[in-house]
Amino acid sequence: QVQLVESGGELVQAGDSLRLSCAASGRTFSSYPMGWFRQAPGKEREFVAAISSRGSTPSYADSVKDRFTISRDNAKNTVFLQMNSLKPEDTAVYYCAASRFFVARRARDYDYWGQGTQVTVSS
Repeated sequence: QVQLVESGGELVQAGDSLRLSCAASGRTFSSYPMGWFRQAPGKEREFVAAISSRGSTPSYADSVKDRFTISRDNAKNTVFLQMNSLKPEDTAVYYCAASRFFVARRARDYDYWGQGTQVTVSS
């Protein structure tokens, strides 16, 4: 089992950058593909980005491609989401998640979730 804690969310202005971190407990972090999701008020949770256990083959939602970058540091049990050129529509609670089996875009394919961190982008 793995426990996840997100951090780094805050209020920023449109065009700013922000880096989210997700710290994981447990010795097997390096075996888990990881993902980032977000949920805006009144909307369903949506996929943002995912990365394999070894840090290769990143995958992105079309809405964030070329602006966001997912990465991980297995030595530090941490996954990151670098967000550039932020837009008001990026406002949401951001969650990191771990999958026991494979890189996925569906929330139901992830087994462990953090509590989320709020990102607010003002116009």
